Amino acid sequence: MIIEQIYTGCLSQGAYYIESNGEAAIIDPLREVAPYIEKAKKNNASIKYIFETHFHADFVSGHVTLAKETGATIVYGPEAKTGFDALIAKDQQEFKIGAISLTVYTPLVTLWKVPPICSVMRRIKILLFLVVIPFS
Repeated sequence: MIIEQIYTGCLSQGAYYIESNGEAAIIDPLREVAPYIEKAKKNNASIKYIFETHFHADFVSGHVTLAKETGATIVYGPEAKTGFDALIAKDQQEFKIGAISLTVYTPLVTLWKVPPICSVMRRIKILLFLVVIPFS
């Protein structure tokens, strides 16, 4: 299993490459997708999922290009609305990557009582949190 952060200092942005048994997932890819494709190819892995944790105002994501070039599925959290093909995950939905499972967890926005925070969270379409759990 490989879990690697791909950090871009000039943008203070971290993408993640997760791989297990020949399958990979990319979390929050930058616009330039070649490094993810090259890493998967070097490891004889195929990119199965592209997870977006939120809509990005601070950089341009390469998720659509990466999906077109690899056939991977783009995954967003439950309240996202996209203008492109994407799987809108349910809370606690599991995704298998080789021998690991990624589970989507959304923040408990409904428990937050401060309206400004709720409204900001709704505008960014709910963050997507992932927990990596090895299969037993």
